[in-house]
Amino acid sequence: MSTFPEIDRHAREPVVEQEKPFVGPSDLGAADVARSVGEPGRYPYTRGIHREMYRKKLWTMRQFAGFGNATQTNERFKYLLDKGQTGLSTAFDLPTLMGRDSDDPLSLGEVGRCGVAVSSLDDMRRLFDGINLAEVSTSMTINAPAAMILAFYIAVAEEQGHSPEELRGTLQNDILKEFHAQNEYVFPPGPSVKLVIDTIEYGTQHMPQWNTVSISGYHIREAGASAAEELAFTLADGMEYTRLAIERGLDVDAFSPRLSFFFDVHNDFFEEIAKLRAARRIWANVMRHRFAAKNERSWWLRCHAQTAGVTLTEQQPMNNIVRVAYQAMAAVLGGTQSLHTNSMDETLALPTEQAAKLALRTQQVLAHETRVTQTVDPLGGSWFVEKLTNEMEAKANAIFDQIDAMGGVLKAIDRGYFRRAIAESAMQENRLVESGAQKIVGVTDFVEDDYERIHVLAIGQEIEDEQVARLRKLKTQRDTGRHSAALADLRRAAAADENVMPALIVAARADATVGEMMDALKIVYGTYDGGPEW
Repeated sequence: MSTFPEIDRHAREPVVEQEKPFVGPSDLGAADVARSVGEPGRYPYTRGIHREMYRKKLWTMRQFAGFGNATQTNERFKYLLDKGQTGLSTAFDLPTLMGRDSDDPLSLGEVGRCGVAVSSLDDMRRLFDGINLAEVSTSMTINAPAAMILAFYIAVAEEQGHSPEELRGTLQNDILKEFHAQNEYVFPPGPSVKLVIDTIEYGTQHMPQWNTVSISGYHIREAGASAAEELAFTLADGMEYTRLAIERGLDVDAFSPRLSFFFDVHNDFFEEIAKLRAARRIWANVMRHRFAAKNERSWWLRCHAQTAGVTLTEQQPMNNIVRVAYQAMAAVLGGTQSLHTNSMDETLALPTEQAAKLALRTQQVLAHETRVTQTVDPLGGSWFVEKLTNEMEAKANAIFDQIDAMGGVLKAIDRGYFRRAIAESAMQENRLVESGAQKIVGVTDFVEDDYERIHVLAIGQEIEDEQVARLRKLKTQRDTGRHSAALADLRRAAAADENVMPALIVAARADATVGEMMDALKIVYGTYDGGPEW
């Protein structure tokens, strides 16, 4: 029998049901709007974490890229950097995301199909060949095997002559949202979160410029959550990592400035802007008052944003260019620090080179031609936007209360709260589309009989065959004694409840693969099938 908790419907409703044709000062419920909203660069950062925002420095244009093998993706990285991209963002294939080697029987047919295949230090070495890791900021979207991928990255940087202290970038590494929405978990929740805290601890001690976790609402929203749920679930996960890192003995002001966030930017233009503004205000208050952080940088919510993949359509794919442009502008008006704009063909396949360039050009036109960067938070003080921001904050706080009443995030996961809430919101959105209340151009309305076709990127079977052959050759040529000793020490460290990052780096240098390191930890941590409620 199900023991799902009751979900507060009011916390899931749209942020505002606009009954009036306009919003005025009386709708805000605050006598002094200027005081309640504040100024950019000042607590509680509703209007942005920096005083001058994009007037002084543009957001990082970080296009997500990865397909086929490491050499192909390396070429795409260099292409995007040549076209003006200012940061790298790595998409891994499904086997890598699940911690499986390319030659695992369960990997067959998926190698290099939805991202780049990375099983070994050799793959990571080829992925960043000719790219100076001390000069470029790199984001890596990886979760269950995130610690292994970070170990590879550190080892490659050392081969280039760079120390961990020099590296800049972000590891997604947010395993909690996998239990909420994306399902790319391997170990049970407890050990999974322990690995995240290991990376936070290691990063605090050795990688002062590296964001060791990017707390991600994107996948929660893509699974069907409302904007308020995306906001609340994401920040609740951030609070859980913060609490556990403090329990580990870390000083909150030592690690929290390197926490970062990742949000979806959907179609409701003003709602998305309000969501990012509310996120900063909530996080500043939580860090200052709940966790007693003293460093002002600990109060900052720094975020990456990505336009909403779930809004892209196969029908009339050129329309996706328009959707992405509006969503990108919302992200910028909301104050993001980094942005990925989706390619028009992503609903059909991995982006072609031309589509990826056009997505990047969308950001560049926004940055250099629209002049929206000339004024910080130009919508600040708008009665409508401030009302939306206040309501988004209130709905998020109501969801926090529900999670706290269940005993926190891990307890709520055990009870299936997050999954049920997301499923109900997804069904509610689907009903709006089916009823005609929500229109989708080219799908529900303005439909054309002549099906529009565009060129898409195809990943051939030869890519998988080559990757598997290369990996098998590596396994026959490595130093077996060094390799076995490294994996034995990794199992020992895990069993002793030590931080496993040092052992993972040694194993990476010994040519242990992602799958082998994951298998070593499975012996200690076990695996997870989703729990009895799911």
